[in-house]
Amino acid sequence: MSSSAVDVARAALLEITQESSIGALVSEQSEGEGVSTVRFASTMLGYPDWFWTVSVAQLPDEEPTVLEAELLPGEGALIAPDWVPWADRLEDYKAAQAAIAAGELAAGADADDDVDDDDDDEHGDDDLGDDPDDGIDFESDELALMPTAVGVDEQDEPDAESDEDGPEPPAAPVRKQRAKKQQ
Repeated sequence: MSSSAVDVARAALLEITQESSIGALVSEQSEGEGVSTVRFASTMLGYPDWFWTVSVAQLPDEEPTVLEAELLPGEGALIAPDWVPWADRLEDYKAAQAAIAAGELAAGADADDDVDDDDDDEHGDDDLGDDPDDGIDFESDELALMPTAVGVDEQDEPDAESDEDGPEPPAAPVRKQRAKKQQ
């Protein structure tokens, strides 16, 4: 392929991304029948080992034409894991929960035990936020240091009613006033 194909490929990329995200020319590969693939390094943050890839067609006695332009991962690129349908994930979750329940029963736990039972808690505290993996401890003094909303007084706000039936008709005195004005 010629340098005009590289120029056409770079111009095509400039239509879909900023010039600063297009790195150096990495390769030109002939795909046969007048089609070649031009690859440029990606300089976008978060996309190491990704390449801007442009397919260019060059017919005899014609100007090069862009067939496709895209960002593709290279060998060491970080890519998302394969998508798993929700039904499959739910089935795996249920199986894991059953295995945990079977393991607890096998370890001597009573089937009627409630894990969240607060009867054994001396202080009446619930266990919300006590999971060491979640990074939240509701019983610490850190919450006292958190800023509170200024100017919010929830006690003064009236209870909202559902307005599913649409607007209410005006009160009777308003109807009488409207009738007088129309006459």
